[in-house]
Amino acid sequence: MEWQDRGVVLGGRAYGETSVIVELLTAEHGRHLGLVQGGRSRRLRPVLQPGNAVAATWRARIDHHMGAFLIEGLALRAARIMDSAAALHAVNHLCGLARLLPEREPQPVLHAMLDAMMEGVEEREALPLQMLQFELAFLAALGFGLDLASCAATGASEDLHFVSPKTGRAVSLGAAGIYADRLLTLPRFLRPGGGAAPVPPEDLAAAFRLTDHFLSRDVFGPRHIAPTPSRRAYLATLGAGPGAA
Repeated sequence: MEWQDRGVVLGGRAYGETSVIVELLTAEHGRHLGLVQGGRSRRLRPVLQPGNAVAATWRARIDHHMGAFLIEGLALRAARIMDSAAALHAVNHLCGLARLLPEREPQPVLHAMLDAMMEGVEEREALPLQMLQFELAFLAALGFGLDLASCAATGASEDLHFVSPKTGRAVSLGAAGIYADRLLTLPRFLRPGGGAAPVPPEDLAAAFRLTDHFLSRDVFGPRHIAPTPSRRAYLATLGAGPGAA
């Protein structure tokens, strides 16, 4: 068995004295692991850092074996990432989420989003919105996508102000009634038609509170794991503070 693909390095762990088991998010083969012989060498160690883009050739005798990777660096971003605390927190959070995806299940959209974010991870203005869209797409890929297009009660696509914390569906201001204080805020830029740019900080913080609720309930909780501190640390660099996480 053999295939070739482009991937983003998510992480790895030492295996034996010189090798590394590397985890990639690939364009066509999803999250995939493989053994890299000599992965701890001076030549390969910089290539196998989280966030880097690589060309990978995977080989195995039988399809369900872990197999081995031959890796070639395409975009070595780790040095730039290490120069910024915010970028480092963002990469740790995004790669940590990607490592929760089902193994070997194609995720071309998430791979493209992650690769683009890793390439521009120092872009302070663009990255928060990209990260938010990645979290929403990640939830959808796991079957927990939010329905923000119309009101769960009336079916209307106008005057949407809230999201049900139980169903993940939008709720209009009129339909919320006395239950408004129990609902999550739907920021203007996530409503049909969007909102004015740039996104106000309070709307961005509300959006991250929204995704945090469903990540905690549907992803971290069932796995009995805690959210990575990297997300909270990254939001703190934006001035969103712990409340957004």
